[in-house]
Amino acid sequence: MKVRFAFLFSALVLAMLSVSFAGAQKSGDAAPQKEGLLNAPDVGGKLFPDKVFFKSQVAPVQARNSAGVRFSDGNLTLAALVDSSGYASGIREKYQGYLLSDVAIQIGGQTLKPGAYGFGFLEGNKFVVMDLGADDLFQVTSAKDTDLKRPVPFQFVAGSTAGTYRLYKGREYVEFRRAQ
Repeated sequence: MKVRFAFLFSALVLAMLSVSFAGAQKSGDAAPQKEGLLNAPDVGGKLFPDKVFFKSQVAPVQARNSAGVRFSDGNLTLAALVDSSGYASGIREKYQGYLLSDVAIQIGGQTLKPGAYGFGFLEGNKFVVMDLGADDLFQVTSAKDTDLKRPVPFQFVAGSTAGTYRLYKGREYVEFRRAQ
């Protein structure tokens, strides 16, 4: 009985490994994907964590206010607004969202390496990106889209040229693209 069980168990393990290996080979040979925008149901709760670490604390993510871009090679740039109510007022006014990217992106002429970052829109048409310690990495000029018919709290939309995207918080936005 024990020999039969061991044989069946070994056969089952080998079958599972061969299926897993075949799937891994297939995914490595995947065809290019269509580049495009991801909305909140695609990102929040599926691709983005429920809570994020920033400045020695954990903040809940607003999954309904999340968005992203999937590039043709499958890499992602994702962002979401966060609940920063537990932070000191100086950080809270700057730390409005969390950005995750598999690839380097350019925002307002500044290159941001792959990683995790805090961001926010400031008075005076400024957009700030911070490292996880809340240190400013850079600030760029943001714009206000007065033609936007129905602003929502947060979204990504296609930018002014092919391969560019806009990160909106209400009517305020910055344009970004994948870095070369």
